[in-house]
Amino acid sequence: MDLQTRKLNLITYLAQIKDEILFDKLENYILKREIEHNPELKPFTVEELINRIEKSELDFKNGNVKSQEDLERISTNW
Repeated sequence: MDLQTRKLNLITYLAQIKDEILFDKLENYILKREIEHNPELKPFTVEELINRIEKSELDFKNGNVKSQEDLERISTNW
């Protein structure tokens, strides 16, 4: 069985899990491994998340936004 098939099978299995405790254990294991392999990545604190939300809302209120078309045009130059 190739890796892509195994991934799809795992996704199907995860989607059918009804045991929240088992799901929490799997989720925590995956997140722990992700942090171990990418130590520069760490979740936001609640305060950091709230600050980002407030800044985003202020940017939106002040019209400091880009449209989908703007982003697509900019990304063609990457």
